[in-house]
Amino acid sequence: MSKKYISVENLSVSEDLYNFINNEAIPGTEISKQEFWKGISKVSHELNPKNIELLRIRKKLQIDIDRWHLENFDKEFNIKEYKSYLEKIGYLKKVGSDFEIKTKNIDEEISSIAGPQLVVPIMNSRYALNAANARWMSLYDSLYGTDIISSEESITERYDPERGLQVIRYTKNFLDENFKLKKSSWKKVDGVSIKNHTLQLHTDKGITEVEDVNKYVGYRLDKQKVSAIILKNNSLHVEIIINPSAFSAKGDPAGISDIIVEAAISTICDHEDSVAAVDSQDKILGYRNWLGLMKKDLISEFEKDGKRLIRKLNPNRSYISKNGNKKRLHGRALLLNRNVGHLMTNSAVLLEDGSEIPEGILDAFVTSLCALHDLKNKNNSRTGSIYIVKPKQHGPDETAFTDLLFTKVEEVLKIQKFTIKCGIMDEERRTTVNLKECIRTLENRVFFINTGFLDRTGDEMHTSMEAGPMIKKGDMKTSSWIIAYENNNVDVGLNCGFSGKAQIGKGMWAMPDRMSDMMEQKISHLEAGANCAWVPSPTAAALHALHYHQINIFDKHVKIKTRKKANLNDLLTIPIVKKPNWSLDEINKEISNSAQTILGYVVRWIDQGVGCSKVPDINNIGLMEDRATLRISSQQIANWLYHGICSRKQVLEIMKKMAKIVDAQNKNDKHYQNMSPNYDRSIAFKTACELVFQGKDQPSGYTEPLLHLNRLIKKN
Repeated sequence: MSKKYISVENLSVSEDLYNFINNEAIPGTEISKQEFWKGISKVSHELNPKNIELLRIRKKLQIDIDRWHLENFDKEFNIKEYKSYLEKIGYLKKVGSDFEIKTKNIDEEISSIAGPQLVVPIMNSRYALNAANARWMSLYDSLYGTDIISSEESITERYDPERGLQVIRYTKNFLDENFKLKKSSWKKVDGVSIKNHTLQLHTDKGITEVEDVNKYVGYRLDKQKVSAIILKNNSLHVEIIINPSAFSAKGDPAGISDIIVEAAISTICDHEDSVAAVDSQDKILGYRNWLGLMKKDLISEFEKDGKRLIRKLNPNRSYISKNGNKKRLHGRALLLNRNVGHLMTNSAVLLEDGSEIPEGILDAFVTSLCALHDLKNKNNSRTGSIYIVKPKQHGPDETAFTDLLFTKVEEVLKIQKFTIKCGIMDEERRTTVNLKECIRTLENRVFFINTGFLDRTGDEMHTSMEAGPMIKKGDMKTSSWIIAYENNNVDVGLNCGFSGKAQIGKGMWAMPDRMSDMMEQKISHLEAGANCAWVPSPTAAALHALHYHQINIFDKHVKIKTRKKANLNDLLTIPIVKKPNWSLDEINKEISNSAQTILGYVVRWIDQGVGCSKVPDINNIGLMEDRATLRISSQQIANWLYHGICSRKQVLEIMKKMAKIVDAQNKNDKHYQNMSPNYDRSIAFKTACELVFQGKDQPSGYTEPLLHLNRLIKKN
C-alpha cells in the first residue's frame, strides 16, 4: 500500500494523518498547526533515543536472567541468591520510604465511586458509544437476556411471561437487600407517591419509606405524575422507573416498569490490545472516534434487524432532589484512554533519519490533543483532567520515562503540568516486583493500577524461559506467585494512599455468555480490594454493579490494610515443574487448548483486522479475547517446545487439526477465510505458527511484532 508523506518540521507525516490533525483535531483548540508539528518533532527526536535505550535495557536484563538460569539449572533453586542477583543487575530496585500519591483534580468516578469498568476497542464507533452510554443500564433487560434467569425454554424474541416474573422477583430481592423499607418489603409495594418531595411507598398495611433516609435522593415527574424515584447506595444510583401502562409493568402492582442501575462508571477506550492498528489508516480510525467522544459529536449509523439506527452519546439525567432542587446525574461513563506501550513504532510518521516514530509518543500527543476539546467543554472530565492508561511498562525507569513524555506533551499543548494523569497496568514482572517505586515516579499523575492475569503470566513465562518447563495454564491461577501478585497490587496501592483517591483494578471476566457464573465469582474482586474491575459488555457492567451495592469497598480497604502483606519471595517463585510426569494425552490436550485459542484470535486479527472479539474456545464457550490471551498461550507452547515437553512436528499437527475446528466454528461468518486445507497460503495460519515457533525470541514474549508485520502483508 503506497503512502504519500508530507514533510513538516523534520518529520515525514503520512498525508491522511497530517490532514486529520490539521483539519479535524486542531481546529477548536488554542494550538496552532505550526506549534503542534514543531513540538511533536522536537520531543520525538529528543525522546526516541531514550525509548530505544529502555528497550535495550529490557533485552540486556533478559539475557542476564537467562544466563543465571543456565548456570544454575542443575542446582536447587535458591531464592536468596536469585534475589541478590536481580538486585545486582538492576532488575530489583531498592524500596524507598513510604509515601502517598499527590494526584490532584481526580473525578469522583475514579476517587470515590466504586464500580465496573468497561474496556472497548476504540476503532469501532458503535461499540465505543455503547460503552460510553453504559453508565446507565436497564436491570430488567440485563437479567431477562442472560442465564441468570433460568427457564425451561431458550431465550427467544417472543416474550416469556415466566421469565418476566422471575426478573421482577430478582429485582425486588435486590431492592430489599440494599434499600430496606421500614417494617415492609418492596414485594408489598402497590403504589408510589411524592409528598413535599418525600417518598411515600404504599402497601396494604399503609404508607412506608426507605429505612435509611439518606438512600432516597430524589424523583422525576411526567405530567405531574411520579415517573421515577432515585435511590443511592455506596455512591451508586438506582432509578426505579414507574410507568403502569408499560408492557413490562403488567406483573408489578406498583407499576414499576424497569430498574435502571448505574453500571459502567468508567470506560477504557483502547488503542492497544483490543485493536488491530498497524498503519496511519488504522490509527486515524481510533483517533477520530476518540476525538468525537471528546467533542461529544461522535455518531454511529448502522443497520440492525432491517432497521437503520443512529447511536450518539446520551445526555445527562435530570431529577428533583428531596430538597426540591433541580439536579443532574452525569449521563456517561468517565472515558479513559489506553495508549500503547514503549515497544512498537508506526509508519504514520517518520523521523529525520527515516525511522518510524515510537507509537507510544504518537499516541500521547494525538490522544491528548483530541482531549483538549474536553478540557474546554468538560463533558467528560469535570475536573479538567486527561486520563491515559499506559500498559506494558517494565519497572520504574520506564514509568519515569512516561512521566517525562507526558510533561513534554503538556508543554507543547500549553496545558498545566500534571493535567495528563497516568494509569499503571501492573502486567509485567519487573513492574510487579518494583510497583511501589513505579508509583513513586508518577506520584503526581497516577490514578489507577490494576492486575492482568494473562499478560502477567505471559511475562512470567518469558522472563523465566530458561528456568524449566512451566506448569499448565489452569494451574497458574493457584500458584504462589499469582496469589502474591494479586495481593501485592492491592497492598502497595493502599500503602500509597489510593483508597478514596485512585482506582485499584482487577481483570476481565472473559465469558460474556456466562453471567450466572460471573455473579457467583466476580464478587471476589471486591473481596480482594478492587474498587473497579473489568467487564466485557454493558450487560455485564449492569450485573456486576450489583456487587458494589453488596460491598462497601472503602470499608473493605480499611480491613485489608491490617492483613499480612504479600511476600517478595512468593512473587519471585517461578512456576516450573523440573520433572513433569504428564501423559502424552495431557500434553496434547493442553497444547490443543492453547493452539485453538491462538488460531481463533489470530485469524480474525490478520484477515479482518479485528483486535478483540468473542472467540469460541475448544469447548465452544465464547471467550472475549485480546492480545493478552495470545501472549500467554504462545509463550506456554514455546516454553514446552524449548524444554522438550513436545516436538515441533507434534505442535504443527495439532495446529493444523485445530485450524480445521476454528474454520468450522466460523463457517457462518461471510468475511471469514479458511486456513485449511491450504495452510501454506494462509497468512493467518503462518502467523499463528510463528508466534509459537519464534515465541522464545520475541521481545518480552510480545505478539505485536509478528502480528503487525503479517497484518501489513495481508493488507498489501
